[in-house]
Amino acid sequence: MDFQEMLKQAGRLQEQMQKNIQERQATLAARELEGSSGAGLVRVVMTGLYDVRSVRLDDEVLREDKAFLEDLLTAAFNDAVRKVTRLQEETSAAGLAGVLPQGMFPPGFKL
Repeated sequence: MDFQEMLKQAGRLQEQMQKNIQERQATLAARELEGSSGAGLVRVVMTGLYDVRSVRLDDEVLREDKAFLEDLLTAAFNDAVRKVTRLQEETSAAGLAGVLPQGMFPPGFKL
């Protein structure tokens, strides 16, 4: 393969990666994940891009003191963030696997 062909191939690879990134962003924006705490007393819905869609509080939790509610909110947000992070890692690995040439990484290598 000559140098000119390698540059063309690199350009096609770059275009494919850009397309995959845009598709991934759209998919993540459309996904909603729920984090919760206190056995569901506090629920946070977040998109795959970390945008908060809603926060729901059970009436039961409103009878508790401020510090308890703050702890439940923190735990629910952290739960949602962990789920979004996991989703992003999974979609990143799947997206790259479809673009990168076979044999680029050794067997068992994980992105």
